[in-house]
Amino acid sequence: MREDPAEPAGEDTGGSLYVLSAVLLTPAQFPSVLGDDYVEACAMLGLTPYAEGYGLVLGQDGDGARWTVIVDDVSLVAVAIASWDCGMEYDLSPDERTIVSSLAGWPIALAVAAPGLPDPHDPEQGADGTNRVPLAPPASDAWGPAQRRQGADEIAVQWNAWRAQFDLPTEEDAAEAETTGDDAPGDDAPGTGTGAGAGAEGDAAPGDGPRYGHDGVRRVLDELRAYTETPPPPGRIRSSFGTEEARTLRVDGPGWSLVARTDDIAFVLLDDEPGGVVPIGRGAELPGLLAALDEIAVRPSS
Repeated sequence: MREDPAEPAGEDTGGSLYVLSAVLLTPAQFPSVLGDDYVEACAMLGLTPYAEGYGLVLGQDGDGARWTVIVDDVSLVAVAIASWDCGMEYDLSPDERTIVSSLAGWPIALAVAAPGLPDPHDPEQGADGTNRVPLAPPASDAWGPAQRRQGADEIAVQWNAWRAQFDLPTEEDAAEAETTGDDAPGDDAPGTGTGAGAGAEGDAAPGDGPRYGHDGVRRVLDELRAYTETPPPPGRIRSSFGTEEARTLRVDGPGWSLVARTDDIAFVLLDDEPGGVVPIGRGAELPGLLAALDEIAVRPSS
């Protein structure tokens, strides 16, 4: 997602839409606040989960009201986002024939507004013809599935900063332990983070050591194993670039989210533990489990 200077585009909301940002809604890339997987995210917006996906164009109408315009021209939106990310100008003006629907509100928060228009505000309920409450980002002072998924996304983006807070063995540590016959410290059990919640300001402390019987983590591991046997809905397991040697995995399930590097450890966030982050050491099983999940994960097309 990229916020960019407003450009008028289309007549889909009863007037010009001044485009502020855009985001992809595909099996491999979608706003995780909308759901645990692509199918659930589409359902939140009243869309059929086509494999090709959609583009979400976020902007304001002439009165300053927030609108999310959904288009089926994914390539157009992807090119616009890539251009903006490179610091290039791009006039994102979807053809009216590509517009699937226009929904009041924005599903994610934007920090910009179209110049010369009233401050961003939601149109009246029902202004989009659906009689639904306008879309809105999740509250920042609460904890639930959307915030849990946002927290995992933030850890994925800030992996190095989060990883540095937990003294758990790396791939190199595990390899050295295997050659020497020793157990790497913390290698056989999950640890626990008890500091700041994911996405919150402040530092997360390593906590009070491994919790060998952490029920939440054991449940997550059981469900991850089940995913490798019966693949879940598209988008529930996503793989993206991590390093030259590793992938970053984002996996979600009922009440939990996981972010991991295929050559390193994993972090789990749980609905039952508001703001908490639980690291899982490499151990004997995690490397193979992450590799198996990566094999069935969906990946961005480029």
